Amino acid sequence: MQQLGSTMRVFRPFPGLVAFYDGRIEGMRLHSDKPNWLDDGAFALGVCTYALVDGEDALVYDTHISLQHARVVRRTLVEAGVRRIRVVLSHWHVDHVAGNEVFQDCEILAHRLTAEALDAHRQELEAGDPPIRPLVMPTRTYEDRLELQVGQFQVELRHADVHSLDGTVLLLPEHGLMLAGDTLEDPVTYVVEPERLAVHLRGLEQMARWNVRRILPNHGALETIEAGGYGPELIDATRSYVARLLRVREEPALAEADLPSFCRPAFDSGAIHYFPAYEAVHRRNVQAVI
Repeated sequence: MQQLGSTMRVFRPFPGLVAFYDGRIEGMRLHSDKPNWLDDGAFALGVCTYALVDGEDALVYDTHISLQHARVVRRTLVEAGVRRIRVVLSHWHVDHVAGNEVFQDCEILAHRLTAEALDAHRQELEAGDPPIRPLVMPTRTYEDRLELQVGQFQVELRHADVHSLDGTVLLLPEHGLMLAGDTLEDPVTYVVEPERLAVHLRGLEQMARWNVRRILPNHGALETIEAGGYGPELIDATRSYVARLLRVREEPALAEADLPSFCRPAFDSGAIHYFPAYEAVHRRNVQAVI
């Protein structure tokens, strides 16, 4: 097995923003030859977390997929002169909170629903493969929006009921930049709440009205993220995908379509990029909705 964190790529897709990307490496596994969430979910699909840095202040957006990955994040920030770190959790899912323990001496912010979900799923997360033990909880919660200052950067945390009911996106309003967590993925969203998909579609429709010009998701193509991220077309592609998923129960031919056929206009436009591992995600999404 490859050493955890040894293939992490660190770069700056935007001034003041450090990205920590790992995964989408064919044939490589980090944890086990047996099926597990780290290898077959997070690492296979690629994970990128972020840190907004100005001088001695940093705001970390998600703590990555292992303690070793989180240690790379923290060491990188300390070596850059950071002395004050706060953490924001995008939502409660395992690949976004696995490194929390490395930041247990920092303020950890999350939506109230994230704290409640982590508490409700504590046993599941701590007994997982690999386990998140101990699960370090948020120390501060918010409801709808929360404004923060990180050095010169004005930051807004905003609740987004997309992908998961507790989603938090991070906005830099003055720059039109959004860190999207799992609310948006390239090429398609991973459906975990199929019974709430219509709610998520309304959340995406609301998001499309925000003044967002550049999007950095937690799961996407390395080259696109490294080049500065996605345009608002990613929101439109995700809306289209979710809307079509809601039709698969009544349209058998649509349910049988492979991913390129299902999303042909978005692929053709370049809004999203085909990645083979998402074929299984798409099949799982369709079956979940059916």
